[in-house]
Amino acid sequence: MTTPPRIPPVAGDSTDAALAAVFDVFRDDGREVPLLYRTLGNSPAMLQAWTAMAWPLRHEAQAPRGLRELLIMRVAQVTVAPFEWVSHWDMAVKHGVDEQQLTELHDWAASDRFSDVERAALAMCDELTRDLHVADATWDALAAHFDPGELVELVLTVSFYACVSRTLHALGLGVVDESDPRLGALHPPGA
Repeated sequence: MTTPPRIPPVAGDSTDAALAAVFDVFRDDGREVPLLYRTLGNSPAMLQAWTAMAWPLRHEAQAPRGLRELLIMRVAQVTVAPFEWVSHWDMAVKHGVDEQQLTELHDWAASDRFSDVERAALAMCDELTRDLHVADATWDALAAHFDPGELVELVLTVSFYACVSRTLHALGLGVVDESDPRLGALHPPGA
């Protein structure tokens, strides 16, 4: 059974002017304001700060979007964040991540579905997310494929989405539909 968020979300149709800059992006596009943003809307200044980081990472970075989405999915998996996993699944697929890759992401090092570039990025992601440190050899393998700006983008993507996972856990934002079949790939078989 899904538990309610720890903080009641702001209504998606709120007329609060402090929320309009973020909420209107979704409303003007005919979409619902996401639950995370409505929950963060309890502190409009923090919601603005959140999107000031999240949206450029999503739309203005030069590193391949599909790779960044793959890293987001791996962070969600390592931090066991089902809300993040489901929220980014379609974006990952839209930007070239194969669904079979997502199914095998739990064991990416043994899978033949990942390129050398993806492996270098996933190794950095695992180390940074789990250990809060990236080994020199891991960094060197990643740096062989990307320029300094792209490296910053990849590190910030992993770091920011680790923050997203922790925020989701603290605020009690789990998945809306626990029967969502995409959740089967979040955990390794037998876990």
